[in-house]
Amino acid sequence: MANRQMFDKSLEELNEKVFELGRKVNSRVDAAVKSLANQDFELANKVVTGDLEINELQADIEETCMLLIAQQQPFAKDLRKIVAAFKISINLERIGDLSVDVAKHTLRTGGQKLLKPLVDLPRMSDIVQQMVLKGIEAYKAEDAEAAQAMALMDDEVDHLYAQVFRELLVFMMEEPKTINQATYLIFVGRFLERMGDYCTNIAEEVVYVETGKRSDLNL
Repeated sequence: MANRQMFDKSLEELNEKVFELGRKVNSRVDAAVKSLANQDFELANKVVTGDLEINELQADIEETCMLLIAQQQPFAKDLRKIVAAFKISINLERIGDLSVDVAKHTLRTGGQKLLKPLVDLPRMSDIVQQMVLKGIEAYKAEDAEAAQAMALMDDEVDHLYAQVFRELLVFMMEEPKTINQATYLIFVGRFLERMGDYCTNIAEEVVYVETGKRSDLNL
């Protein structure tokens, strides 16, 4: 019984680390898009330099997972939970990397006036942040149904990206001098769309923990 209690405590600590990583990544996503919308270079630089913190926390989660497997030799659902934590942390770290890419595109715009006030890109950012939070909460609560519902949110992100792409393409065709900035903004949309895909990867891990079966929610 004592060993089981210690193992459950270690699992809970692992859950908290995953939750902390998700919160930190969400703050990076928010800051990166705000830096672009407001042309805030100081904020963009903070996102870029803050990536090390995300990487270190992900590495800590990875080490914790390996130690739990080596020392406790879990099986069945316990093992799936640990493996899922490791893979979720990787997906969160990748979202953090994409936030850095967004922030770097803020810097590349060089303070140019934006073609138009950003609307759809911040909406994409908001949905991605909701997906991250929903994903880590579903992982913690072992809620496969909530995780599966994230597929619909990803569809909305994809729809917004298509909308952004079409709108910026029109800008480039009608006014060639906008091509440089419009290209940067298309890349930002693509980064956010990829974040949504990583969130569905997180959802798939939650479903796997609960069912023991792999599913594809990124269709």
